[in-house]
Amino acid sequence: MKEFHQALVNNNTVSINQQTDKALSYGHSNGWVETKTDVIKDLETGYIDYLSFREDSIAVSMNANMANVRFVAEITATMKGATNTYRLKVLEVWVKKGKRWLLFGRQAIRE
Repeated sequence: MKEFHQALVNNNTVSINQQTDKALSYGHSNGWVETKTDVIKDLETGYIDYLSFREDSIAVSMNANMANVRFVAEITATMKGATNTYRLKVLEVWVKKGKRWLLFGRQAIRE
């Protein structure tokens, strides 16, 4: 999970591609939902630029090849030229395929 968040900050789309499921649903606190293709494209084009990503109060619940990860995040990002810091409550759903954990779903709400 932390490796994925660091890949967002580092704009490492190769790593993000490897760590996400093809059916990814990446929900933001404002209701905006991105697909895997959208996440990668929006990073590549600079539509969104993650400057920092900090997690706190991490809770993991596992069931066989699935894991729910809940945490409080402080994320600073630039979008459309405006930089903002968000404090969010986040749920990520990870699935294990082979030996890899892939992000399948993510939803955030403002704290």
